Parts: sequence; C-alpha cells; structure tokens
Amino acid sequence: MIKRGSVVSLLIALQLLLTACGGGSAMFREDAAHSGVTQMKGPVTLDRLAWKFSAPDKIYASPIVSGDTVYIGCKDGHLYALDLEKGHVKWKFKTEGNVEAAIAIQDGTIYVGSWDKYLYAIDADSHQMKWKFRTEDIVYSSPTVSNGTVYFGSKDNHLYAVDAETGHEVWKFNAKKSIYTSPAVSGDNVYIGSLGGELYAINKRTGQEQWRFPVRSPIYSSPSVDGSLVYFGSDNKYMYAVNTRTGQEVWRKKTAGKIFSSPSVFQKAVYFGSSDTYVYAYDKSTGARHWEYKTNGAVYSSPVITSDSVYITSTDGNLYVFNNENGAFRWQYKVDDKLYSSPVVADGKVIFVSLGGEVFAVR
Repeated sequence: MIKRGSVVSLLIALQLLLTACGGGSAMFREDAAHSGVTQMKGPVTLDRLAWKFSAPDKIYASPIVSGDTVYIGCKDGHLYALDLEKGHVKWKFKTEGNVEAAIAIQDGTIYVGSWDKYLYAIDADSHQMKWKFRTEDIVYSSPTVSNGTVYFGSKDNHLYAVDAETGHEVWKFNAKKSIYTSPAVSGDNVYIGSLGGELYAINKRTGQEQWRFPVRSPIYSSPSVDGSLVYFGSDNKYMYAVNTRTGQEVWRKKTAGKIFSSPSVFQKAVYFGSSDTYVYAYDKSTGARHWEYKTNGAVYSSPVITSDSVYITSTDGNLYVFNNENGAFRWQYKVDDKLYSSPVVADGKVIFVSLGGEVFAVR
C-alpha cells in the first residue's frame, strides 16, 4: 500500500488457476499471505499497447483481475469493471467517496473500501450491492478475504473482521493509529501495520493481539508472510523480517529512502522498491543483497513476480521488467505520467495505471 500523494506453493497455484477461470479469489498482492507471486505468464516483450482506458479522475488504486474483468477504483468514487481483452467499461459502481484501494473478490462477491467510510460487498454478476459496513473514517486499506471473513483496516485506527456473506462484524482491534496497509492472513494470525509504527499479529478468530513489533515510524508497506517470517517496510527506510511466532526481529536492512512498497517473496528472495529509486532483491532468510536496480524515480509500487520475471513501476513513468534471479534488465514501457500503484499480470498482458487516471494493458 502506498501513501496517498507521495503512494510457490500448490495452494497459491490452485487459487490463481481458479481466478483465471473466473472463480476462486483475487486480491491485492495476489493471495491472503501477500506473496506477490502469480502463476500467470507475463509477456515476452513490452512493445505493444493492447488497450488504454482513460478514467475521469486520478487513480491511486492498483488493478485486480478476475476472470475476464479488470477492476479498478477511481478518485471519482466509482469502481470500474473493464473488459480484459478490449479495455471498455463493462459496468461501474458508485460510492460516495474516493476509491483508492484495490478490491478483493471471492466466490462471486467483490469487496471494496471507500472514503465514504464504508466497505462494500457487490455481487459480481448483478453488480448490485449485497451489503455495506460502516467504519468511523475512510477505508484506504485493501481488504483480504480468508475462510469466509473479510479483514481490512480504517483510518479510524481499527482492524476489522467482517463476515463475508452477511457483513456482520466478527471483531475489531484498536491499533491506536490509522491503518493504511492491507492485512496479510497466514496460519492463525492476521498481520497489519499502523501509522503508529507498529506491526501487529492478531489472532484471526478472536481478534486478540499475539504480539507487536515497534519500528517507531509510520508503516505504509503491507506485510507479506512466507513460512515463519513476515516482511514489511517502513518510513524509517528499513525492510524488516520478523519471526511470525515470537515477534522477534530476524534481520533488517536499510535503504536510502522511505519504503512504501509491499514486499513480494518468491523462492529464496524478497523483492521490493524504495523511494531511493531502487528495486531490491534480498535473501529472504539472511537479508543479504542479491541484486539491485536503479530507476530514475521513486518506487512506491509493489512488485509482481512470475516464474522468471519481476514487474514493477516507477514514478519515472516506466513499467520495468527484470530477471527475478539476477536482476538483469529485460524490458520497459514508458508512459507520460507518474506511476505509483502496482501492476498485475493476466492473459499475457501487464495492466498498470498512471496517477492521471489512465489504465494501460501492454503485451
């Protein structure tokens, strides 16, 4: 998750296969644990624009693809559903506030937060609202759906667990400061960072705090869980790896800029961007640097990883593709605007958005 105005296992394979077929789930960072890894095959070259859609206002949200549809929120208060093949608007849903976070979709229901303080559940077939859940402030956190529960944060300082079918509150947890990050769900816990500078592990069934890890600097980077470690970045310029059971630091590495980028974890490495203009790959166990690549702008977006490539955008207006093993530059695609949000790979295309409100699909 980025700051506004600045901003693989068999199970994963099965989830993403179902998504490609129009069922299952799709959400920010690809899955509930926020691995950032997709089983979709990316394009071999980025030399052709498949389509472009121009929204009527700015876009801060990252696109999400499910089946043959691209979902994207806009500052004009609408959630847009675009045709994956042609890019035209299939339908749109209006809220009463900015929609600046990625959606989640599970079993035919779309979940999306708005600056009007509500989380909405929308039927993907009828496009009608099923229910809405009110918080006390804007919802900037992208929802995560796991085992029939929707987890999301609000600027009102709370992490919420809501029944995915009924919209009834299961529990809420007071983090004392605003939550902009998207919760990662793995094992028995939900992991969330707050602007108060603490990463929390919360029991996903009871809402009880298991531990907290203080960094004393705002956290906009959504956590990613891989095995016994949870990874996240902070305004203090560090990327952290913390033990999921004990809440103890395993390693931390400092960059030269604030980290809004949410990390992705694949095989032996954790990947992320920094506002210092670099894209990094660190060893996920030790924090040793595998490789780095300098772009010409701050990197607020979060990387998407395929079997052989890393896709990430920069405020220099480029979508970059690197070899995920050694960081070798592969391709880039340039647009005439700043890029803050994260790309998504689907149907042999990369879909990404510019701050000005244009959605691009390149292959």
